[in-house]
Amino acid sequence: MFLLRNAIRDYAWGSATLLAELQGRTPSGRPEAELWMGAHPGAPSGVVPAADPSATPVPLDELIARDPQALLGHAARFGRLPYLVKLLAAGRPLSIQAHPTLDQARAGFAAEEAAGIPITAAHRNYRDDNHKPEMVLALTPFTALCGFRSPEDAARSFDRLAGALAEHFEGADAGPGTAAAVLAATLRAGDLEAAFSTLLDPEGGWAAGAWVQDVVAALRRAPRVLEEDLNLSTAVGICEHYPGDAGVMVSVLLNRVDLAPGQAIHLPAGNVHAYLHGLGVEVMAASDNVLRGGLTPKHVDVDELRRVVRFEALPVPYCTPHADGAGRLVFRPPFEEFRLERLDLPAATGATLTANGPVIAVCTAGTVRIDSGHDSALLTPGQSVFLGAAEGPAVVRPGDRDAARDGTGVRTGSRTADGAAATPGTLFAVTLP
Repeated sequence: MFLLRNAIRDYAWGSATLLAELQGRTPSGRPEAELWMGAHPGAPSGVVPAADPSATPVPLDELIARDPQALLGHAARFGRLPYLVKLLAAGRPLSIQAHPTLDQARAGFAAEEAAGIPITAAHRNYRDDNHKPEMVLALTPFTALCGFRSPEDAARSFDRLAGALAEHFEGADAGPGTAAAVLAATLRAGDLEAAFSTLLDPEGGWAAGAWVQDVVAALRRAPRVLEEDLNLSTAVGICEHYPGDAGVMVSVLLNRVDLAPGQAIHLPAGNVHAYLHGLGVEVMAASDNVLRGGLTPKHVDVDELRRVVRFEALPVPYCTPHADGAGRLVFRPPFEEFRLERLDLPAATGATLTANGPVIAVCTAGTVRIDSGHDSALLTPGQSVFLGAAEGPAVVRPGDRDAARDGTGVRTGSRTADGAAATPGTLFAVTLP
């Protein structure tokens, strides 16, 4: 068993407080967006033996490369640790985005490699040759945009918007009001792709930014419309962070999803989505391939995005867990790279971690002790471990408050005699289905 030393990515949309509050530390003063746990070359975790926490960390991808069969087991067929785990902390909206299928990722990566585009180039679309199906589970109230609404529902929003713009310009407007009415008609005809493409057309009126600003000004003068239409209200809120961005209008096409702590959604290839606010556990296939469509200063390739997007309205893809023994909930999205378990202690005391190949486990509340053969680790919120496929069965128990206070994050060979020092905790563990 290995303790993980994980990097925090400081993307601009990150929260300044959510990760610090979870870890019980003073905020750094910078945006803290994602804590990565895994072997992706973009930010591989450092690993040290649980029995020797002061050892010099080794990158997890290097450790796996030394003995992939022992550490990955049957997951070696993927050619890598097949999943990446993150604690994601959104202080403001992430980019509107979609992810490719595996075939699309392989073809896109090969084409950009053949073209000689550097892997770090800002205009590169494919950073690796893998797809990126993912799921997110809310640790706090968590808001997202996920998949297309029905065209009929979206058309009603654009009808309301056209009315608000007509009032705002006292009937004299021939720009955004007319464009909103045209989009409503396009959506009533059922053409999601045409509406999406119109909004993101780099040569169109929405891309210039002034129309988006007009929309927000008109809606702020129409409070009744904002009360009636959650999507238009959401668009106004997004525009506070991305003024003039055409992605503000794309949000009107998408389902707004408000997750309570413990709820989850999964996102297959082609699903257009954006996380707006909150802290969650995110699990995905080990990839960093993102095709963006707004709400970002980064590269937006509208043609390639349209190629990977599925233009169909579908129900929100909630990922409903099933209980598998006392204190254990199992989330199994329809992907072959991962499943997620939640263990709440003390109800799950003595539970054995499911190990269908390698495991990454992270504590998100309280303290959790993991015993694996001769190794033992005590985790506090934000701390995590990696167990190779050949590792012995690992058992979880409530942690020791005294060990948690000493700040080591590890305590070997000691147990509470009467349970009085144990404290409840929550552990999330990722392995293969």
